[in-house]
Amino acid sequence: MEAVKVEGFGPDSEVEDLGRCVDEISTTVSRLEQRVNDVEQFYLTTDNMELTIAKSASAFKEKVKEKQLTGLEKQQQEASQREAAALKRMQELMRQFATILRQITQHKWAHPFMHPVDVEGLGLHDYYEIVQKPMDFGTIKSKMEAKDGTGYKNVREIYSDVRLVFKNAMKYNDERHDVHIMAKTLLEKFEEKWLQLLPKVAEEEKRQLEEEAKAELDVKLAQEAVHANMAKELSNELCDVDLQLEKLRQIVIQKCRKMSTEEKKKLGTALTRLSPEDLGKALEIVAENNPGFQPTAQEVDLDIDAQSELTLWRLKVFVQDKLKLAGKCSEAVVCNNINNNENTIKSNSKRRREISDALTKNAIKRNRKLSPNS
Repeated sequence: MEAVKVEGFGPDSEVEDLGRCVDEISTTVSRLEQRVNDVEQFYLTTDNMELTIAKSASAFKEKVKEKQLTGLEKQQQEASQREAAALKRMQELMRQFATILRQITQHKWAHPFMHPVDVEGLGLHDYYEIVQKPMDFGTIKSKMEAKDGTGYKNVREIYSDVRLVFKNAMKYNDERHDVHIMAKTLLEKFEEKWLQLLPKVAEEEKRQLEEEAKAELDVKLAQEAVHANMAKELSNELCDVDLQLEKLRQIVIQKCRKMSTEEKKKLGTALTRLSPEDLGKALEIVAENNPGFQPTAQEVDLDIDAQSELTLWRLKVFVQDKLKLAGKCSEAVVCNNINNNENTIKSNSKRRREISDALTKNAIKRNRKLSPNS
Protein backbone atom coordinates (compact mmCIF):
# COMPACT_ATOMS: atom_id res chain seq x y z
CA MET A 1 0.00 0.00 0.00
CA GLU A 2 1.39 3.41 -1.00
CA ALA A 3 2.26 5.68 1.91
CA VAL A 4 0.27 8.91 2.25
CA LYS A 5 2.24 12.14 2.14
CA VAL A 6 1.28 14.52 4.96
CA GLU A 7 1.96 18.19 4.29
CA GLY A 8 4.32 19.72 6.84
CA PHE A 9 6.04 16.45 7.74
CA GLY A 10 9.22 14.72 6.73
CA PRO A 11 9.64 11.30 5.09
CA ASP A 12 6.67 8.98 4.58
CA SER A 13 8.18 6.41 6.98
CA GLU A 14 7.93 8.91 9.84
CA VAL A 15 4.28 9.51 9.03
CA GLU A 16 3.64 5.75 9.08
CA ASP A 17 5.36 5.42 12.45
CA LEU A 18 3.21 8.18 13.90
CA GLY A 19 0.12 6.55 12.43
CA ARG A 20 0.96 3.25 14.12
CA CYS A 21 1.43 5.06 17.43
CA VAL A 22 -1.96 6.71 17.06
CA ASP A 23 -3.58 3.35 16.23
CA GLU A 24 -2.06 1.71 19.32
CA ILE A 25 -3.24 4.53 21.56
CA SER A 26 -6.73 4.38 20.01
CA THR A 27 -6.91 0.64 20.72
CA THR A 28 -5.87 1.22 24.33
CA VAL A 29 -8.40 4.01 24.75
CA SER A 30 -11.21 1.82 23.36
CA ARG A 31 -10.33 -0.94 25.83
CA LEU A 32 -10.20 1.51 28.75
CA GLU A 33 -13.46 3.10 27.65
CA GLN A 34 -15.26 -0.25 27.97
CA ARG A 35 -13.88 -0.74 31.47
CA VAL A 36 -14.86 2.79 32.45
CA ASN A 37 -18.39 2.04 31.24
CA ASP A 38 -18.44 -1.10 33.42
CA VAL A 39 -17.48 0.91 36.49
CA GLU A 40 -20.01 3.64 35.72
CA GLN A 41 -22.74 1.04 35.17
CA PHE A 42 -22.04 -0.46 38.58
CA TYR A 43 -22.46 2.84 40.37
CA LEU A 44 -25.50 3.85 38.28
CA THR A 45 -27.31 0.54 38.73
CA THR A 46 -29.69 0.55 41.68
CA ASP A 47 -29.81 -3.23 41.98
CA ASN A 48 -26.05 -3.71 42.38
CA MET A 49 -26.50 -7.10 44.03
CA GLU A 50 -27.16 -8.71 40.64
CA LEU A 51 -23.61 -7.97 39.55
CA THR A 52 -21.15 -10.74 40.36
CA ILE A 53 -17.78 -10.11 41.90
CA ALA A 54 -16.21 -12.69 39.62
CA LYS A 55 -17.34 -10.69 36.57
CA SER A 56 -15.92 -7.50 38.00
CA ALA A 57 -12.61 -9.13 38.90
CA SER A 58 -12.06 -10.37 35.35
CA ALA A 59 -10.96 -6.89 34.27
CA PHE A 60 -7.92 -6.82 36.58
CA LYS A 61 -4.43 -8.13 36.32
CA GLU A 62 -3.66 -11.65 37.54
CA LYS A 63 -2.23 -10.56 40.86
CA VAL A 64 -5.23 -8.39 41.65
CA LYS A 65 -7.56 -11.17 40.52
CA GLU A 66 -6.01 -13.60 42.96
CA LYS A 67 -6.51 -11.20 45.88
CA GLN A 68 -10.12 -10.59 44.96
CA LEU A 69 -10.89 -14.28 44.47
CA THR A 70 -9.26 -15.05 47.79
CA GLY A 71 -11.55 -12.51 49.47
CA LEU A 72 -14.55 -13.95 47.64
CA GLU A 73 -13.69 -17.49 48.70
CA LYS A 74 -13.39 -16.28 52.29
CA GLN A 75 -16.83 -14.69 52.07
CA GLN A 76 -18.32 -17.84 50.60
CA GLN A 77 -16.75 -19.92 53.36
CA GLU A 78 -18.13 -17.62 56.06
CA ALA A 79 -21.57 -17.70 54.42
CA SER A 80 -21.50 -21.51 54.37
CA GLN A 81 -20.57 -21.57 58.04
CA ARG A 82 -23.43 -19.21 58.91
CA GLU A 83 -25.90 -21.32 56.94
CA ALA A 84 -24.71 -24.49 58.64
CA ALA A 85 -25.06 -22.90 62.09
CA ALA A 86 -28.53 -21.57 61.25
CA LEU A 87 -29.59 -24.99 59.96
CA LYS A 88 -28.38 -26.62 63.15
CA ARG A 89 -30.32 -24.16 65.31
CA MET A 90 -33.47 -24.65 63.19
CA GLN A 91 -33.15 -28.42 63.50
CA GLU A 92 -33.04 -28.03 67.29
CA LEU A 93 -36.22 -25.95 67.17
CA MET A 94 -37.86 -28.59 65.00
CA ARG A 95 -36.82 -31.27 67.50
CA GLN A 96 -38.48 -29.31 70.28
CA PHE A 97 -41.55 -28.79 68.11
CA ALA A 98 -41.66 -32.53 67.39
CA THR A 99 -41.89 -33.11 71.15
CA ILE A 100 -44.94 -30.83 71.32
CA LEU A 101 -46.49 -32.58 68.32
CA ARG A 102 -45.88 -35.99 69.85
CA GLN A 103 -47.68 -34.92 73.03
CA ILE A 104 -50.68 -33.79 70.98
CA THR A 105 -50.84 -36.89 68.80
CA GLN A 106 -50.65 -39.16 71.86
CA HIS A 107 -53.80 -37.58 73.29
CA LYS A 108 -56.81 -39.91 73.42
CA TRP A 109 -58.78 -37.60 71.12
CA ALA A 110 -56.13 -37.39 68.40
CA HIS A 111 -57.06 -40.57 66.47
CA PRO A 112 -59.54 -38.87 64.03
CA PHE A 113 -56.71 -36.62 62.82
CA MET A 114 -53.89 -39.13 62.39
CA HIS A 115 -54.70 -40.04 58.75
CA PRO A 116 -56.36 -38.35 55.77
CA VAL A 117 -60.17 -38.16 55.98
CA ASP A 118 -61.82 -41.18 54.27
CA VAL A 119 -64.12 -39.07 52.15
CA GLU A 120 -65.45 -41.96 50.04
CA GLY A 121 -65.85 -44.41 52.93
CA LEU A 122 -67.69 -41.90 55.09
CA GLY A 123 -69.77 -40.56 52.19
CA LEU A 124 -68.62 -36.98 52.70
CA HIS A 125 -69.43 -35.88 49.15
CA ASP A 126 -69.22 -32.17 49.91
CA TYR A 127 -65.95 -32.35 51.88
CA TYR A 128 -63.70 -30.94 49.18
CA GLU A 129 -66.18 -28.13 48.52
CA ILE A 130 -65.80 -26.95 52.12
CA VAL A 131 -62.18 -27.93 52.84
CA GLN A 132 -59.83 -26.49 50.21
CA LYS A 133 -56.59 -27.92 51.66
CA PRO A 134 -56.94 -31.20 53.57
CA MET A 135 -54.28 -31.95 56.22
CA ASP A 136 -53.54 -34.66 58.78
CA PHE A 137 -50.79 -35.62 61.23
CA GLY A 138 -49.58 -38.52 59.07
CA THR A 139 -48.89 -36.14 56.18
CA ILE A 140 -47.16 -33.71 58.55
CA LYS A 141 -44.91 -36.45 59.94
CA SER A 142 -43.91 -37.62 56.45
CA LYS A 143 -43.06 -34.09 55.42
CA MET A 144 -41.00 -33.54 58.57
CA GLU A 145 -38.94 -36.67 57.81
CA ALA A 146 -38.51 -35.95 54.09
CA LYS A 147 -34.87 -35.87 52.86
CA ASP A 148 -35.50 -34.97 49.22
CA GLY A 149 -35.91 -31.22 49.72
CA THR A 150 -39.71 -31.31 49.89
CA GLY A 151 -39.79 -31.10 53.68
CA TYR A 152 -40.46 -28.16 55.94
CA LYS A 153 -37.98 -25.29 55.85
CA ASN A 154 -38.79 -23.89 59.26
CA VAL A 155 -40.93 -24.41 62.37
CA ARG A 156 -43.62 -21.92 61.34
CA GLU A 157 -44.51 -24.03 58.31
CA ILE A 158 -45.16 -27.03 60.58
CA TYR A 159 -47.11 -24.87 63.01
CA SER A 160 -49.40 -23.67 60.19
CA ASP A 161 -50.15 -27.21 59.02
CA VAL A 162 -50.93 -28.43 62.56
CA ARG A 163 -53.43 -25.60 63.03
CA LEU A 164 -54.88 -26.44 59.60
CA VAL A 165 -55.66 -30.01 60.76
CA PHE A 166 -57.87 -28.72 63.57
CA LYS A 167 -59.31 -25.77 61.63
CA ASN A 168 -60.49 -28.07 58.82
CA ALA A 169 -62.25 -30.35 61.28
CA MET A 170 -63.94 -27.42 63.02
CA LYS A 171 -64.96 -25.90 59.69
CA TYR A 172 -66.57 -29.02 58.27
CA ASN A 173 -68.24 -30.32 61.45
CA ASP A 174 -70.94 -28.58 63.44
CA GLU A 175 -70.00 -27.01 66.78
CA ARG A 176 -71.92 -29.71 68.67
CA HIS A 177 -70.27 -32.55 66.74
CA ASP A 178 -67.75 -34.66 68.67
CA VAL A 179 -65.04 -34.15 66.05
CA HIS A 180 -65.47 -30.36 66.23
CA ILE A 181 -65.21 -30.41 70.04
CA MET A 182 -62.16 -32.71 69.96
CA ALA A 183 -60.41 -30.54 67.39
CA LYS A 184 -61.10 -27.33 69.32
CA THR A 185 -59.84 -28.85 72.59
CA LEU A 186 -56.61 -30.15 71.02
CA LEU A 187 -56.03 -26.84 69.22
CA GLU A 188 -56.18 -24.97 72.52
CA LYS A 189 -53.67 -27.36 74.11
CA PHE A 190 -51.41 -27.06 71.08
CA GLU A 191 -51.51 -23.23 71.15
CA GLU A 192 -50.52 -23.24 74.83
CA LYS A 193 -47.46 -25.35 74.16
CA TRP A 194 -46.61 -23.32 71.03
CA LEU A 195 -46.54 -20.10 73.06
CA GLN A 196 -43.80 -21.61 75.19
CA LEU A 197 -41.63 -22.26 72.10
CA LEU A 198 -42.56 -19.06 70.24
CA PRO A 199 -39.93 -16.76 71.89
CA LYS A 200 -37.13 -19.06 70.70
CA VAL A 201 -38.63 -19.16 67.19
CA ALA A 202 -38.94 -15.37 67.05
CA GLU A 203 -35.36 -14.95 68.27
CA GLU A 204 -34.04 -17.31 65.60
CA GLU A 205 -36.03 -15.59 62.84
CA LYS A 206 -34.68 -12.20 63.93
CA ARG A 207 -31.15 -13.58 63.95
CA GLN A 208 -31.53 -15.00 60.44
CA LEU A 209 -32.81 -11.67 59.10
CA GLU A 210 -29.84 -9.87 60.65
CA GLU A 211 -27.38 -12.39 59.21
CA GLU A 212 -28.96 -12.14 55.76
CA ALA A 213 -28.76 -8.34 55.89
CA LYS A 214 -25.13 -8.54 56.99
CA ALA A 215 -24.31 -10.99 54.20
CA GLU A 216 -25.88 -8.69 51.60
CA LEU A 217 -23.97 -5.74 53.00
CA ASP A 218 -20.70 -7.70 52.90
CA VAL A 219 -21.27 -8.61 49.26
CA LYS A 220 -22.10 -5.01 48.39
CA LEU A 221 -19.02 -3.69 50.18
CA ALA A 222 -16.86 -6.29 48.44
CA GLN A 223 -18.28 -5.24 45.07
CA GLU A 224 -17.63 -1.60 45.84
CA ALA A 225 -14.05 -2.43 46.83
CA VAL A 226 -13.58 -4.31 43.56
CA HIS A 227 -14.89 -1.41 41.48
CA ALA A 228 -12.94 1.13 43.54
CA ASN A 229 -9.75 -0.79 42.74
CA MET A 230 -10.78 -0.96 39.11
CA ALA A 231 -11.38 2.81 39.05
CA LYS A 232 -7.97 3.43 40.63
CA GLU A 233 -6.23 1.22 38.10
CA LEU A 234 -8.14 2.84 35.24
CA SER A 235 -7.05 6.26 36.50
CA ASN A 236 -3.41 5.16 36.42
CA GLU A 237 -3.74 3.72 32.92
CA LEU A 238 -5.48 6.85 31.65
CA CYS A 239 -2.59 8.91 33.05
CA ASP A 240 -0.22 6.67 31.10
CA VAL A 241 -2.26 7.32 27.94
CA ASP A 242 -2.06 11.06 28.59
CA LEU A 243 1.73 10.78 28.87
CA GLN A 244 1.90 8.83 25.62
CA LEU A 245 -0.25 11.44 23.88
CA GLU A 246 1.96 14.23 25.21
CA LYS A 247 5.08 12.45 23.95
CA LEU A 248 3.43 11.94 20.57
CA ARG A 249 2.44 15.61 20.53
CA GLN A 250 6.02 16.68 21.17
CA ILE A 251 7.23 14.41 18.37
CA VAL A 252 4.68 15.93 15.99
CA ILE A 253 5.80 19.44 16.99
CA GLN A 254 9.43 18.53 16.34
CA LYS A 255 8.61 16.97 12.96
CA CYS A 256 6.50 19.89 11.73
CA ARG A 257 8.37 22.08 9.24
CA LYS A 258 8.05 25.80 9.70
CA MET A 259 5.20 27.41 7.76
CA SER A 260 6.35 30.10 5.34
CA THR A 261 5.26 33.74 5.56
CA GLU A 262 3.21 33.33 2.39
CA GLU A 263 1.45 30.27 3.81
CA LYS A 264 0.63 32.15 7.01
CA LYS A 265 -0.81 35.01 4.98
CA LYS A 266 -3.01 32.63 2.97
CA LEU A 267 -4.11 30.94 6.19
CA GLY A 268 -5.14 34.30 7.69
CA THR A 269 -7.15 35.12 4.57
CA ALA A 270 -8.79 31.68 4.56
CA LEU A 271 -9.89 32.10 8.19
CA THR A 272 -12.00 35.12 7.18
CA ARG A 273 -13.91 32.94 4.71
CA LEU A 274 -15.13 30.52 7.39
CA SER A 275 -18.69 30.54 8.68
CA PRO A 276 -19.18 32.04 12.19
CA GLU A 277 -19.59 28.55 13.63
CA ASP A 278 -16.46 27.16 11.98
CA LEU A 279 -14.50 30.29 12.88
CA GLY A 280 -15.40 29.70 16.53
CA LYS A 281 -14.05 26.15 16.28
CA ALA A 282 -10.85 27.42 14.69
CA LEU A 283 -10.36 29.87 17.55
CA GLU A 284 -10.82 27.01 20.02
CA ILE A 285 -7.90 25.23 18.32
CA VAL A 286 -5.78 28.32 18.94
CA ALA A 287 -6.89 28.47 22.60
CA GLU A 288 -5.79 24.86 23.25
CA ASN A 289 -2.11 25.85 23.09
CA ASN A 290 -2.58 29.43 24.24
CA PRO A 291 -4.19 29.56 27.72
CA GLY A 292 -4.37 33.38 27.68
CA PHE A 293 -6.34 33.46 24.42
CA GLN A 294 -10.09 34.09 24.79
CA PRO A 295 -11.90 32.54 21.78
CA THR A 296 -15.36 33.64 22.95
CA ALA A 297 -14.54 37.32 23.53
CA GLN A 298 -16.47 39.95 21.55
CA GLU A 299 -13.26 41.17 19.90
CA VAL A 300 -10.52 38.66 19.13
CA ASP A 301 -7.01 39.69 18.10
CA LEU A 302 -5.35 36.69 16.46
CA ASP A 303 -1.62 37.04 15.77
CA ILE A 304 -0.77 34.34 13.23
CA ASP A 305 2.98 34.85 13.63
CA ALA A 306 2.77 34.21 17.40
CA GLN A 307 1.22 30.73 17.02
CA SER A 308 3.15 27.48 17.32
CA GLU A 309 3.87 25.40 14.25
CA LEU A 310 1.53 22.66 15.51
CA THR A 311 -1.33 25.14 15.91
CA LEU A 312 -0.70 26.61 12.46
CA TRP A 313 -0.76 23.23 10.74
CA ARG A 314 -3.85 22.17 12.67
CA LEU A 315 -5.57 25.38 11.60
CA LYS A 316 -4.57 24.86 8.00
CA VAL A 317 -5.97 21.31 7.87
CA PHE A 318 -9.16 22.45 9.61
CA VAL A 319 -9.69 25.42 7.30
CA GLN A 320 -9.00 23.39 4.15
CA ASP A 321 -11.56 20.75 5.18
CA LYS A 322 -14.25 23.31 6.02
CA LEU A 323 -13.76 25.40 2.89
CA LYS A 324 -13.71 22.31 0.72
CA LEU A 325 -17.00 21.18 2.26
CA ALA A 326 -18.46 24.68 1.86
CA GLY A 327 -17.35 24.70 -1.79
CA LYS A 328 -19.20 21.48 -2.50
CA CYS A 329 -22.33 22.92 -0.90
CA SER A 330 -22.02 26.09 -3.00
CA GLU A 331 -21.63 24.03 -6.18
CA ALA A 332 -24.73 22.09 -5.27
CA VAL A 333 -26.68 25.32 -4.73
CA VAL A 334 -25.48 26.74 -8.07
CA CYS A 335 -26.38 23.56 -9.91
CA ASN A 336 -29.78 23.58 -8.27
CA ASN A 337 -30.35 27.20 -9.29
CA ILE A 338 -29.28 26.45 -12.88
CA ASN A 339 -31.68 23.52 -13.03
CA ASN A 340 -34.47 25.69 -11.63
CA ASN A 341 -33.74 28.43 -14.20
CA GLU A 342 -33.71 25.92 -17.05
CA ASN A 343 -37.03 24.52 -15.92
CA THR A 344 -38.48 28.03 -15.67
CA ILE A 345 -37.26 28.90 -19.18
CA LYS A 346 -38.71 25.68 -20.58
CA SER A 347 -41.99 26.34 -18.82
CA ASN A 348 -42.21 29.92 -20.09
CA SER A 349 -41.36 28.84 -23.67
CA LYS A 350 -44.06 26.22 -23.58
CA ARG A 351 -46.58 28.72 -22.26
CA ARG A 352 -45.72 31.21 -25.06
CA ARG A 353 -46.24 28.50 -27.71
CA GLU A 354 -49.62 27.66 -26.24
CA ILE A 355 -50.71 31.34 -26.29
CA SER A 356 -49.46 31.76 -29.91
CA ASP A 357 -51.36 28.66 -31.06
CA ALA A 358 -54.53 29.90 -29.38
CA LEU A 359 -54.29 33.32 -31.08
CA THR A 360 -53.71 31.70 -34.48
CA LYS A 361 -56.79 29.54 -34.12
CA ASN A 362 -58.95 32.53 -33.16
CA ALA A 363 -57.71 34.48 -36.21
CA ILE A 364 -58.58 31.62 -38.54
CA LYS A 365 -62.10 31.42 -37.07
CA ARG A 366 -62.69 35.16 -37.61
CA ASN A 367 -61.47 34.97 -41.23
CA ARG A 368 -63.87 32.15 -41.93
CA LYS A 369 -66.83 34.14 -40.56
CA LEU A 370 -65.98 37.21 -42.73
CA SER A 371 -65.53 35.20 -45.97
CA PRO A 372 -68.38 35.95 -48.60
CA ASN A 373 -68.52 32.25 -49.54
CA SER A 374 -69.54 31.15 -46.07
